[in-house]
Amino acid sequence: MVEIRLPKNSRVVEGKTYSVSKKEENTKRFKIYRWDPDHPDQNPRIDVYEMNRETCGSMVLDALIYIKNEVDTTLTFRRSCREGVCGSCSMNIDGTNTLACIKHIEDIKGDVHIYPLPHMPVIKDLVSDLSMAYAQYASLQPWLQAASPEFPDRERLQSPEDREKLDGLWECILCMCCSASCPSYWWNGDRYLGPAVLLQASRWINDSRDEYTGERLDNLEDPYRLYRCHTIMNCTQTCPKGLNPAKAIADTKQKMIKRQG
Repeated sequence: MVEIRLPKNSRVVEGKTYSVSKKEENTKRFKIYRWDPDHPDQNPRIDVYEMNRETCGSMVLDALIYIKNEVDTTLTFRRSCREGVCGSCSMNIDGTNTLACIKHIEDIKGDVHIYPLPHMPVIKDLVSDLSMAYAQYASLQPWLQAASPEFPDRERLQSPEDREKLDGLWECILCMCCSASCPSYWWNGDRYLGPAVLLQASRWINDSRDEYTGERLDNLEDPYRLYRCHTIMNCTQTCPKGLNPAKAIADTKQKMIKRQG
């Protein structure tokens, strides 16, 4: 069940219906969550846009762009690359956190329900506030750290075997779909780092060129920052890049145990 952090004392109500389609056949209904912070006294609502599939491209993001450009310019959402690379258009579509730019409309049976990422404050419409998640990411110091001097004539080298250890980690685009699907992050988001950030932590912990592995593990040594993961596996199921944050978290826990032992 999708749950959005709404303004206090508010509920989602039925909104407007826009009939964009001139043909009844091949018509799709897009039910989109709307909330405007400029009108905090108004309840969030669901607006319905009835569109012929021939009017836009094949992805949900194509439909959203068409609606904004041709029907309702007040509709607000994030987007950038349209190639599943930047992570900007993460939202909840048909009950699953994913990227609108790689979600095929034809894969959705019936009406298309679109919400912002669940359990995060809503800035406007489909735009969630990711400030806390990005601050947690910054707390990792997510860059290569080394005490030894740089080589004057070459880069810091890495064997093919060590490079393979980063596969499944470096591909994360920080769309936060996994963190927004994690009950542990819903309940303890102010202290638990969440699967997206912990996947990034594992990426640096496993980098053979980084010389601050001990400090990075110390940074995670806390009852909440790492250990609130209960392997519910929502993060792995929803990742639009096919990554496995739960496995990365388990690997970091094992490194903690070996270091302490």
